[in-house]
Amino acid sequence: MKKLILLAAVLISGLPTALAAQPVSKARVGEVIKNVEDGVDDFRNYLERRGDDARDKSKDGNNQSRKGRGNTEANKDRAESSKDELDDALGDLNKSTNRLRRKFDGTDTWMETKREVEEVVDDARKVNQQASRGNRGSEVARLWNVLRTRINELARTYNVTPLG
Repeated sequence: MKKLILLAAVLISGLPTALAAQPVSKARVGEVIKNVEDGVDDFRNYLERRGDDARDKSKDGNNQSRKGRGNTEANKDRAESSKDELDDALGDLNKSTNRLRRKFDGTDTWMETKREVEEVVDDARKVNQQASRGNRGSEVARLWNVLRTRINELARTYNVTPLG
């Protein structure tokens, strides 16, 4: 009887570990990757639209007087440089996400793409640095928070250190 109780205790204590170790299906990992891809696309599309809107306003502003709002060339250059750095970092993230998708689709064992996920997370860190610099607006912050959450889910799926 004591052996039976001991056996039951060992089995029950190992149950949470066994449940936690259940593998994630490739289909589920594919969904997580798709969510990251969609987040990158949403972020890039927003920045592109915002750039188009700024150019349109700039053209309209050239035809109107802007008293008291003189934007010096140095400020314009700094803003353009900052925008380019964020755009470049997001472009790198898009490339690494595309690379992950290509490798993921070409393998039966999704864990073989862990290196590509590490590259996605590394590129996301660069975007994080740029997105958190200065005041880029609430929509940039919202889109980045959504994308960062999705990237962290991907990282955790692959047992990669997530973004801070």
